[in-house]
Amino acid sequence: MLRYLTAGESHGPALTSIVEGLPAGVPLTEKYINLQLARRQGGYGRGGRMTIEKDMGHITSGVRGGLSTGGPICLVIENRDWANWSEIMSPGAEALLNDRVVTKPRPGHADLAGAIKYDHHDIRNVLERASARETAARVAAGTVGRALAEQFGITITGHVIRIGSSAADTSGMTPEEIRKKSAKSALMCADTKAEKKMKQEIDEVKKEGDSLGGIFEILVTGLPVGLGSYAQYDRRLDGRLAQALMSIQAVKGVEIGLGFKAGELPGSQVHDELFYEADQGFYRQTNRAGGVEGGITNGETLVIRAVMKPIPTLYKPLKSVDLSTKEPYEASVERSDVCAVPAAAVVGEAVVAMEIARVLTEKFGGDSLAEMKRHYHSYIEYVKRV
Repeated sequence: MLRYLTAGESHGPALTSIVEGLPAGVPLTEKYINLQLARRQGGYGRGGRMTIEKDMGHITSGVRGGLSTGGPICLVIENRDWANWSEIMSPGAEALLNDRVVTKPRPGHADLAGAIKYDHHDIRNVLERASARETAARVAAGTVGRALAEQFGITITGHVIRIGSSAADTSGMTPEEIRKKSAKSALMCADTKAEKKMKQEIDEVKKEGDSLGGIFEILVTGLPVGLGSYAQYDRRLDGRLAQALMSIQAVKGVEIGLGFKAGELPGSQVHDELFYEADQGFYRQTNRAGGVEGGITNGETLVIRAVMKPIPTLYKPLKSVDLSTKEPYEASVERSDVCAVPAAAVVGEAVVAMEIARVLTEKFGGDSLAEMKRHYHSYIEYVKRV
């Protein structure tokens, strides 16, 4: 089974990812991982932390000569800002625990609930781990999953379709066109007219000390029929994908295919009719289901979207209450992004990639990539004969 864990704090020495279960023989390099880490740090509207950090993932185990060995893969991303926090964040008894103590929870963060849950009187113990900085480790791990998926002709494309009130129109564009156009955009938006409006909105809310959220979409092409399962609730691929995306900091909703719009329409406008031709087998003329039916891929493009709330750390502080004194106050201001939806789209690609890699290993399991490919090609031949 393919799985991963992340560890590390926002101002600790490093972020770490451990990926276990990747078969041997998968091409993987630091350059490949760092390309995705750089994408996560980009985007119009990012804050000061991105000028401090330049994330570089270092492979410390599980890869030799550019190929996975079958052993656990360890990825380490050093925090440059650690130099300024080493005395405060030290794991040893010498840590300066009375310096930069945080007792004022910020609305919209895990601060208050986390402090109560873990009995922390210094909220720094919460915010350091709950921080979206952790997503760098997830992008590194997810890129390992992407490396496996690409070996089976699967392409994963994330792009921004809304920021604030500005929405992109990508109707009529193929996933490949969306991929190419969004790659040239500072907001990962394939609609250039919408991108201009999005930038204007970001500039306006920045002046007001506010923030903006939005919606990103992930497209996955090249998926075979039959990944996932209807047999148990926790094996349904759509449920697993939704959980993966909902676990990203600030994501508040997920939909697949028509999503919530399906609740507004009659069934005749929601379900995809089936057709058959001898030279192409079963097919659909529409993809309202978004590539998943009954928790299983149906061979169409996977279409999944997630909404990201506005970042809760504002330069126009919100009202809160001090954890220690119980006195009211206005939330403190720290370095913050105005809008991080493009970064969330990159993280979204990573977590989706890992779920796709997981169901690939479940369906075509093997100890090596060569063994998995034998199982895969045998299955594809079977599907052609159905």
